[in-house]
Amino acid sequence: MAATTADRKRTEPPLTIQEMAQRSGFSEPTLRYYEKVGLLGPVARDDSSGHRRYHAALAERVDALACLRSSGMSVAEMRRYLALLDDSDRAAAAEQRDLFARHADRLSAEIERLRVRQAYMRGKADMWDARYRGDAAAEERAIEQVERTLQEF
Repeated sequence: MAATTADRKRTEPPLTIQEMAQRSGFSEPTLRYYEKVGLLGPVARDDSSGHRRYHAALAERVDALACLRSSGMSVAEMRRYLALLDDSDRAAAAEQRDLFARHADRLSAEIERLRVRQAYMRGKADMWDARYRGDAAAEERAIEQVERTLQEF
């Protein structure tokens, strides 16, 4: 009989803080800070050494926080997300929806700002390439494109 994912998780050895940092992309100080401010809850300690041990469920929580943080979510927003997880009523679901919708809107705006910056960089690269090649007409077109892009800032 094949082991289920839940069965494998129960038998996985806990991760050290170094392993958790490598897996999540968080630094060790960040993991300690998240524990201190209550985002992780209590982290188990090795009986003999006192070193932190991240069991499967906690490692999953860290993975979720890493995803949220890498998208730019603040610690306060992550804290609110986690608090709402424990609440199963419709109001909590609506608040979760709103939290993620607001964040998605902020990401959309940031993506648009990055697209403008990318166009600026591309135009500058084209301008310098044209100058390198001695193509005055292409350089002038690139300068015009950069100027149009700057108006979008």
